[in-house]
Amino acid sequence: KTAPPAKKPAPAAAKKKAASAPKEETAPKEEAAPAPATEEPAAPEHPPEQPSVPGDEPAPIPTEAGAEVTPVPAEGSPAPPAEPPAPAPETQLEKPKEEPPSCPLSLAVEEVSENSFTLTWKAPEQTGRAGLDGYVVEICKDGSSDWKAVNQEPFLSTRYTIPNLSSGDKIHVRVVAVSASGASVPATLEQPVLIREILQLPKIRMPRHLRETYIRRVGDAVNIMIPFQGKPQPEVSWTKGGQPLDTNRINIRNTARDTIFYIRQAQRGDSGRYELTVQINGAEDKATLDIQVVEPPGPPQNLKLVDVWGFNVALEWTPPVDNGNSEIKGYRVQKSDKKSGKWFTVLERCTRTSCTISDLIIGNTYSFRVFSENICGLSESAAVASGTAYIEKTKTTYQPEKIPQRDMMEPPKFTQPLTDRTTTRGYSTHLFCSVRGFPQPKIIWMKNQMEIREDPKYIALIDQGVCSLEIRKPGPFDGGVYTCKAVNPLGEASVDCRLDVK
Repeated sequence: KTAPPAKKPAPAAAKKKAASAPKEETAPKEEAAPAPATEEPAAPEHPPEQPSVPGDEPAPIPTEAGAEVTPVPAEGSPAPPAEPPAPAPETQLEKPKEEPPSCPLSLAVEEVSENSFTLTWKAPEQTGRAGLDGYVVEICKDGSSDWKAVNQEPFLSTRYTIPNLSSGDKIHVRVVAVSASGASVPATLEQPVLIREILQLPKIRMPRHLRETYIRRVGDAVNIMIPFQGKPQPEVSWTKGGQPLDTNRINIRNTARDTIFYIRQAQRGDSGRYELTVQINGAEDKATLDIQVVEPPGPPQNLKLVDVWGFNVALEWTPPVDNGNSEIKGYRVQKSDKKSGKWFTVLERCTRTSCTISDLIIGNTYSFRVFSENICGLSESAAVASGTAYIEKTKTTYQPEKIPQRDMMEPPKFTQPLTDRTTTRGYSTHLFCSVRGFPQPKIIWMKNQMEIREDPKYIALIDQGVCSLEIRKPGPFDGGVYTCKAVNPLGEASVDCRLDVK
C-alpha cells in the first residue's frame, strides 16, 4: 500500500496561538494514527514551533483535532517520539450582548418591470457600536407565509433590485438590517407589489401657479386641473389632512392624463392643504395643493379721537374682529369737513393702528373714519370716530427777527499771490493775483520797485477782486520783479513775482 498524499501545513498564526497558551492547564489531545505504509515505520511528528519540512520530506498532515501526522519517511528512519500534549484553549469571558440595530426606514418601491422590481430605503437610526454588516431582503408570495431571503450575504447598499419574478405575481417584501449583535425588526411594505411592467413611472406635473397658495374669494368657483403621467394608468387619490374628501362639496374627476378638482361655491371652510397621490404598483408621486378662501375683513374697532392741537388731529383704533381669513395689509383713513360733507382719503395702507392728520384748515369741523384692508380689498363698512375736531384760530404776534450788525471793514489781503513766469520774446503774457478788502482797495503795479504809470505796453485790470497785468509783446528789457500792491484806509498788502523773457 502507498501512503496518502500529504496535506498543507497549518497556518503560522495558528501555531503561534497554540504556543502562547498557558501550559499549566493543558490537556493531552488525541493522537492521530500515522498513515500506514508497507514495511516502513512511521516518521516522527514535528511540534508546531518547528519550521516546515524540507523539500525532500513530505509535509505534515493536519487532522480534525489539530494534531499533525507526517507521511511515512524513507526506509531506515527512526521511530517517531511520543507527541507532546497540546495546550487547551483559554476560557473567554462572555461580553454583554449589544442591542441589534433598529428597523430600516422609508422602504419604498422605485421601479417595477414585468419580471423584477427595485426597492429603496434609508439606513436605520441606530446601528450599534459594531456597525452594520448589511441588509437582507426577503420576499413572500401573496397568500403564503414562506419568507425567503433573496440575497445570501448581507450587503450595505440601500437600493436593491429583485430579479427573476413571474409577471402577474403579488409579492410581499421586507428588509432586515443585520449586525454582529443580531437582526433588526424587518421593514415591510404595507401592500404587495404586483409584478407587471411600468412603462412610465407616475409623475405629477403641478402647474407653476398652483405651487404657491391658491387664493379664491368666498362664493367663487374653484376649478383646478392637474396633469400627470404614468403607464399603465395610475391610481389617483385625494386627501385633506390625511382624511378622504367630502364628496358633497368637492367633485373629483380623473382621466388617463389629469385630475380635475372642482368646488361650485367656495367657502372659508374649504381652505387647507390637499394631498394628491398618483400610484402604480407601489411606485407613487405626491403633491400638495394649498387653497385659501378669503373675503373682505370687518371694520376696525374702537376708533377714538385722541387729541386736537393746532392744525393736527391724533387717531387710534384696534384691529377688526374678523380679518376675512387673510392678513390685514393696512388701513385707509378718511376725513370729512362739515361744510362740504365729502370724504377725502388722508392715508392709504397705514400699517399701524394710530396716525396723525396734519394741515387741517382753520375754522373747519372735521369727522374721521377708517377702513381695514386685506388681499380682497377694503372692508364693507368703516369705523367712524364718535367725536368731531374743530380747528380753532390761534392768536399769534409777529416778532421780526433781530439781525446783528456786522462790521464789514477789512484791510487788504491777497488770497492768491503772483507766481514766477517765463515767457517768450514777442508773445504777450499775463500776471494774475486776487485780493479782498473793504472798502475796495486801490491796486498799484510796480516793476523793479518803480510804479507803472500810463504806459501803453501794460494794461492793468481788476474784476471781482482778481487783478491782472497784461505785458504786450515783451522784450528782453521787460524782465524783472513785478509787484502788485493793494491799499485801502485800513492798511496795505503786496505780492511780487519774477518774469523772465527768453
